[in-house]
Amino acid sequence: MKVLVTGAAGFIGSHTAHRLLDRGDTVVGLDNLNEYYDVTLKQARLARLQDKAGFSFAKVDLADAAAMTELFRRERFDGVVHLAAQAGVRYSIDAPQTYVDSNITGTLNVLEGCRHNAVGHLVYASTSSVYGANTRMPFSVHQAATHPLSFYAATKRANELMAHNYAALFGIPVTGLRFFTVYGPWGRPDMALFKFTRNILAGEPIDVFNHGNHKRDFTYVLDIVEGVVRTLDRPATPDPAWDSNDPDPSTSRVPYRVYNIGNNAPVELARYIEVIEECLGRKAVKNLLPLQPGDVPDTYADVQELVRDVGYKPATPIEEGVRAFVEWYREYYRV
Repeated sequence: MKVLVTGAAGFIGSHTAHRLLDRGDTVVGLDNLNEYYDVTLKQARLARLQDKAGFSFAKVDLADAAAMTELFRRERFDGVVHLAAQAGVRYSIDAPQTYVDSNITGTLNVLEGCRHNAVGHLVYASTSSVYGANTRMPFSVHQAATHPLSFYAATKRANELMAHNYAALFGIPVTGLRFFTVYGPWGRPDMALFKFTRNILAGEPIDVFNHGNHKRDFTYVLDIVEGVVRTLDRPATPDPAWDSNDPDPSTSRVPYRVYNIGNNAPVELARYIEVIEECLGRKAVKNLLPLQPGDVPDTYADVQELVRDVGYKPATPIEEGVRAFVEWYREYYRV
């Protein structure tokens, strides 16, 4: 296939592009290389992709409607993996307009590109944050996700609704993937694993929110990528059993699907830190803090539908995944 991967210089996007290229797909990677975090890290991810046959790069901002229209018209993609977004729960409190520009306007431009250029399947990233105030565990795609606790989550839930609308109006097969706390090599500097590793090696304190008592369904990045690629190969179809009197939020009478991708094994943050300490051979100095605004206490993914439909279940234990990150970090930063 010829696939557009948005956010190709990003954490998950770069890994996804590698996976598609390795199996023989042609990939156009889109990124605007913004300065939300260290641009040199994005450029290093991109450099690894540019060494591979079948890859080309488009430096385009998702919010630039004219540039997006021209890209879709020129390239004629078979499929789109839309991973670019303004990420971060806490930053969305301070800079909500950035999230509108990237996550709302940007996703609209992707949907319009798919609409006008006969794209066969759009797979896009959502987040476990959409479950918000829900406390029934594990989180199921059959639950309503109507009470987001951060503006970031609200924009990603809006993306799901926008995608459904385009599936309903224009018949575009769309699949949303709710990612659960992704971690691994080439991760973002604003993520907990990166911050903890950097600070512990530097002998500096780490901020531990909720005193380390909350749980996260930490999911290794290559497990996420495998789920993304398998989903891309299975375009969404209408659900013949969908009942408008009792509507299932995860499917529809139009070609629309939503799946969770998580490890299905939540781990307490305090244990996660212990594993990092073990991999580094050093103890952390902990600055214990309350739960932050916008954060949820726990996440836990029900992945039954993913297993049933695409035959895949993430399973990398944190001991293995954290070690892979630490090895990458030491090599990349020569620590």
